[in-house]
Amino acid sequence: MARALTPPRRRRHKPVPEHNPAPGNPLHAYLDAYCEWALVTGLSQDTVSTRRFKCQQFIVWCDERGIGQPTELTRPIIERYQRHLYQHRKPDGAPLSVFGQLALLHALIAWVRWMVRQHHMLHNPAADLELPPKPRVLPKTLLSVQQTEAVLATADPSTALGVRNRAILEVFYSSGMRRMELMGLKVHDLDTERGTVMIRQGKGSKDRFIPLGARACAWIDKYLAEVRADLVGGHDDRSLFLDDFGRPLSAHFLGDLVRRHLEAGGVTTAGACHVFRHAMATHMLDNGADIRFVQAMLGHANLETTQIYTHVSMTKLKAIHSATHPARLQRRRDDQTPLAGPSLAETRDALLSAIEADAEDDRDDGADAVAADA
Repeated sequence: MARALTPPRRRRHKPVPEHNPAPGNPLHAYLDAYCEWALVTGLSQDTVSTRRFKCQQFIVWCDERGIGQPTELTRPIIERYQRHLYQHRKPDGAPLSVFGQLALLHALIAWVRWMVRQHHMLHNPAADLELPPKPRVLPKTLLSVQQTEAVLATADPSTALGVRNRAILEVFYSSGMRRMELMGLKVHDLDTERGTVMIRQGKGSKDRFIPLGARACAWIDKYLAEVRADLVGGHDDRSLFLDDFGRPLSAHFLGDLVRRHLEAGGVTTAGACHVFRHAMATHMLDNGADIRFVQAMLGHANLETTQIYTHVSMTKLKAIHSATHPARLQRRRDDQTPLAGPSLAETRDALLSAIEADAEDDRDDGADAVAADA
């Protein structure tokens, strides 16, 4: 059974205190110092929290083996941990993906590199660690234009929360911004008259100024005029979108909201907020947008990251295939009707008729010339 699009409001319990696995291990002190240094040097709080969590998993693994000092982290130890990640199985029996293994290893390598620079270790045992190549995978869920419109239509515009949800979905589809970028939007970041939005401190702590579609602007205006003032509860920090209790959106709330609308629209494959990012990029490329413009919209630092969408943009590829592949002349559709265009026999007959007509014209021109000379 599909989940309700607007489930009953439930206030959250008190936040769970942060869990500190293997609390007696001395490596935690080095990890705390590393995280503080990372914040001082400009890494975002989200990045530091993610690295802390991944390195804590390594500390738990070390604690089970009696390892508690940086000098004990030798090359064989780190390679054993790498094999452990490869052999690890999740509760459902599936192995860790290559992306999951690389994320854990990259966080560990950054931490070890810092300990070497701080002279807690004599040398870097992870300097030449051989890592599995990062696979180039296509998006698992790629919506067509019709599917995207069906998902957008699942938001009920007759309710306040439905208007808010439709505005969120429209902004995702129109701009292709990331989940964290939408969560950070403020009211003053949008200019619906000019159709623009300023994304501040996106991925890589970079700002970018991008266009926003007219339809998305219309839904935002409706949300601001009719809904947002009723949602505000307590202090208003001018966040554009608010949750059911008037607070800025959380990552969990936003992901669950988008997932519910995808399921209501008939999308059963994996994905949530990023599905609209994939759809926006692919649909723009299908309609002739230059890949450099799509790169600017998505905020990719490297063009190779954007080029993955050229592999899933099928409209032009199918058109070229149909126009150039020789087998197109013999193919039949499911209803046994021929594809558009002349058959091989028709083409041959037309060519012969054209040759005969040209020969007849040449004979007539020759006769006229002889008569003129006479």
